Formats: sequence, C-alpha cells, structure tokens
Amino acid sequence: MAYQHESIDLSSPPATLGHSWFPQPPPPIYSCSLTPDLVAKAREELQEKPEWRLRDVQALRDMILKEQPNLRTRLDDAFLLRFLRARKFDYDRALQLLLNYHAGRKAWPEVFQDLKPSTVKHVLDLGFLTVLPRPDPNGRYILCLRPGKWKPNDYPFVDNVRAIYLTLEKLIQPEETQVNGIVILADYTGVGMSQASNPGPFLAKKVVSILQDGFPIRIKAVNIINEPRIFKGIFAIIKPFLKEKMAERYILHGSDIRSLHRNIPPLVLPVEYGGTAAQLDVRAWSRLLLDCEEEFIVEFCQPDPLEGVVLPDSMLYEGEQNSGQEDDTFRGLRSQLYYCY
Repeated sequence: MAYQHESIDLSSPPATLGHSWFPQPPPPIYSCSLTPDLVAKAREELQEKPEWRLRDVQALRDMILKEQPNLRTRLDDAFLLRFLRARKFDYDRALQLLLNYHAGRKAWPEVFQDLKPSTVKHVLDLGFLTVLPRPDPNGRYILCLRPGKWKPNDYPFVDNVRAIYLTLEKLIQPEETQVNGIVILADYTGVGMSQASNPGPFLAKKVVSILQDGFPIRIKAVNIINEPRIFKGIFAIIKPFLKEKMAERYILHGSDIRSLHRNIPPLVLPVEYGGTAAQLDVRAWSRLLLDCEEEFIVEFCQPDPLEGVVLPDSMLYEGEQNSGQEDDTFRGLRSQLYYCY
C-alpha cells in the first residue's frame, strides 16, 4: 500500500510547439504567476490575501493531515490553492470540496477508471467539445460544447463526460482560470429526441453534482445557443439539481446571434457564431490534451485515493439507492420531451 499522502509529481512537460496559446500550470515549487490586476481581483472576489496565501495553504494541508490521515492526495501548494480559491479561502468548505473531488471518482468508476486523453480521442475527433483559443475580455476561457455532434449509437454518453472532465482538469491548471473562472458555450444544433432522452435524470444529476460540488472551477456563465423546442424538456431534467445561483447563470439565446454577442464578444468567437476569429478548429485542443497523456496517467491511473477513508453518508452521491424513484421521474420527463418535440 502506498505511503499516506505520498508526493505526486505533476510537473508539466515542456510546452509543445503549437500550444503556446494556452498558459502553462504553475511550476512544481509554487511561485505566484498572477498579474497585479489578477492579484487585486483575487483579493476582492476570492478573499485571497497574497501575504497570507501560503499560510492559508498550510492551514488546509494541516486539516487534511489531521482529519483525513488516510487520504492519498496531492498536498502541493498549487493543487490546494485550486480548492481554496474555488471556496473563497474558507478552509472547511475547501476541505469538503477536496473530499467531494475524490468521492466523485469512487462514485463513478465508469468515468474515472483509466481516465486519459487517448481513451476519449473518438470524442475529441468528433468535435463534441473544444476550447476557444482566446479568452473573453474578463480573461475567461470558453468551453464550447456541441452535443448535436454525438449520436447514441456512436458510443456511450459517459465518454462525453470523460472528455469534459479531462478538459476541465486542464483548464483549471493555470492560476488565471482559478481566479477568472470559465464560460460555457453550448450549441444545440442537431440535438433531437435521441440525444435529449439518453442521459436521463440519474446521469444528469451525477454530472451536475460533480461540476457544482466536486470540482474546483468557477463556471461564470452557460450560454445556450440554437436550442430546439425540445430543450425545455432537457432543462427540466437538469434544473432540479442546479443551485439557484448556477441556474441564474444559464442564458438561452435561441438563434439570436446578437444576444450571444452581448455576452461573448465577436472578437473571441469563430465565424460559425458570427465572430471575427478564425473558423472553429477542434484539433488544437485535441492535440493539447493528447500531448498531456503522461500527465493524466500520473493523475488518474493510480490506486483509489479513498482506500481506507470513511466518508459520511451525506457525501455519497444520491440516486444509487433511489433508482426506482429516478426511473419514475424520467418517465414523466420523457413524456415532456415528446410533447416539446
């Protein structure tokens, strides 16, 4: 059995040619890479005080060692800062988020077992997701999802979740993202009944649970474009699991490009969305992830970090004991989908 709190070296390989548009993660020995403006933003929005930053990291590290001595997790400054920033330097909430982060892996082995970019290459090649090369004026990178590219007969929906999770893991590495957060642009062109009804409420709930409560990233806006009438049924599946603040960040644009441009300026959008940037290129992000294969093997293809850790029942993902109720809910929602369609 591995030594408790063993050190995991996730130092990044040298920048690969063609990836210079995406910032590098902090070095193994932490040194703040934030600009003065971002330092000020972190102070105002996240309660991060530069003079106390490493003291706060040490306080969280001490809590982990004291309260969860069997938890095998990274304890380096850069890693723990992600959780502190995501919870505005509240030690208790940051620790809870860290535990949720690891609990998600245990609760959903279909997603996290052998999780590395090469296993989702088919998803990346399809163009289901990408990250736009230029951040918006607020410094937020834009995760572009195109669920209409996926057909249920192609591969299981869980493969899409795996690709999203790997993308989020890469996005959260730079300190800029930890402070600024990200924006999601979801293009529902081509989404029909087969895609809408496939995930179901149980799967939707697990995805939402991980994104809201189990991952150290700030999702600042979710822009939905080209949504069909059926989207009302899709959102009916998701909305019960969203916190009020997150639900308010969903913006439905329909086919109104001008509405989208009021939230994401044309300067950073590809021509497909009325922007002035180059055409949408899904290959750049795909190459970036695939070039990080070894990094993800170190991170995810390891023994269960929760082996020997006893978690309270409140941390277990609900639904596994209530599958019958979820099925009943899904039957009702399925009828809504057909009605909308």
